[in-house]
Amino acid sequence: MGRLAGFSGPCPYPEDRVVDSTMEAAADLQDTASLTLKFEFNPKLGIDNPVLSLAEDHNPSDLWSLERPRFCLLSKEEGRSFGFNLQQELGKASHVVCRVEPGSSAQEQGLQEGDRILAVNNHVVEHEDAEVVVLRIQASGPRVLLTVLAQHVYDVARAQYGNDVLLCPTLSPGVRPRLCHIVKDEGGFGFSVTHEHQGSFRLVLSTGGAAERAGVPPGARLLEVNGVSVEKFTHNQLSRKLWQSGEQVTLLVAGPDVEEQCRQLGMPLAAPLAEAWALPAKPRCLHLEKGPQGFGFLLREEKGLGGHLGQFLWEVDPGLPAERAGMQDGDRLVAVAGESVEGLGHEETVYRIRAQGSRVSLTVVDPEADHFFSMVRLSPLLFLESTEAPASAQDTRSASLVETKDSPVEDTAVSPVPCGSHQCFLYPGPGGGYGLRLSYVASGPCLFISQVIQGGSAARAGLQRGDVILEVNGNSVDGLNDLEMLQQLTEAEPPLCLKLVTRFP
Repeated sequence: MGRLAGFSGPCPYPEDRVVDSTMEAAADLQDTASLTLKFEFNPKLGIDNPVLSLAEDHNPSDLWSLERPRFCLLSKEEGRSFGFNLQQELGKASHVVCRVEPGSSAQEQGLQEGDRILAVNNHVVEHEDAEVVVLRIQASGPRVLLTVLAQHVYDVARAQYGNDVLLCPTLSPGVRPRLCHIVKDEGGFGFSVTHEHQGSFRLVLSTGGAAERAGVPPGARLLEVNGVSVEKFTHNQLSRKLWQSGEQVTLLVAGPDVEEQCRQLGMPLAAPLAEAWALPAKPRCLHLEKGPQGFGFLLREEKGLGGHLGQFLWEVDPGLPAERAGMQDGDRLVAVAGESVEGLGHEETVYRIRAQGSRVSLTVVDPEADHFFSMVRLSPLLFLESTEAPASAQDTRSASLVETKDSPVEDTAVSPVPCGSHQCFLYPGPGGGYGLRLSYVASGPCLFISQVIQGGSAARAGLQRGDVILEVNGNSVDGLNDLEMLQQLTEAEPPLCLKLVTRFP
């Protein structure tokens, strides 16, 4: 059991605390069995699922509805934590809240000791490693949406349905709030606002106008303007906010389908769930291989936006790996090998870069992008588009392609091709992952799958550990060195088409 960076201090409870509480919950199965017998479980829709539904004798005055999954939208200020600790039970793929700080965002949003975290920002983490869960929370930045389930309900559901059934309600693929950046044209922003009551605004779009081109769906509900919630706005306050935006504005909106599905699930229309539409800036993932003269850049700790300390990149030497990878003077470093370094000191950040060896993956934002994501109060890591480079200090010939967004099942279906091989199409999420790890060996098969993440795009496509990759997007990997093969993956436009054969142990 260890501390998670960005949450809070170490959990004060002994490691056997969770084991004891689990045994106590199991002893209560007989008392709670009557609840589950009243329902019939439908794992696809969650209809009449005792985990998703209130029992008939449940006290309606209980605002937190502990008998079903709850959604906790947490936020934190610069230099602060969300206010909870997390541990993973030994031998189990469940992530347990072991401490909630009084007065923290976690406590205010109803997170409780013993809660199991089922999802982070709509990404189901029930069967993911603890390290992946930590990375997802850290990458979420100042706001994160957690789906949690009370301890005793979790134990009852697992005892009745087993570990293979997912207990977590999620939004359907493609059904997400949208973060839309609109630039004025001769017709203005291209929308008008209807006001139902305070905090409830809907947008009426002009055909072919700026808002429609920016991806705002018809009949959308307006949730935020430039990162500020309009929940408590009057119509006059909203008009003033839009006028103050000048020639461009970024709106968080939800179409009627998103709003209805969130209502059915009891899920808030939260900004960390958003998909991006034509944003004016985005993070960049730079892949560097150390040359004879080094990487060719200088890392400095300086005060950035709002006077907060950050790690900035300067003195990018012409012609050296850093410049060739696209690094620019003044870029701010936000992640190393896909892991957030927000809030870390200079020495710790330097250590993480050096631990990557001669091949380094850095995620950076330029000043324009830094200002944009700070304004909308979202982490740029939620909107990554490129694949991550090697993420292991000990094995720099291994590429981590961990998936961060659910992809349509039909997009990852496997179709047979001649000669005993098969192919699949994988789609990345905002974090750029495909749900697998690749490894290279000098002898034998050159490039093979060393790990498949449960629930990821690769797993849904039927890929297995040991599968040997023959082609990437129609290009053979035979005869290429490990760097060239990894470059093919990091530079390939999605979808990623892999031709492979299965290797048996």
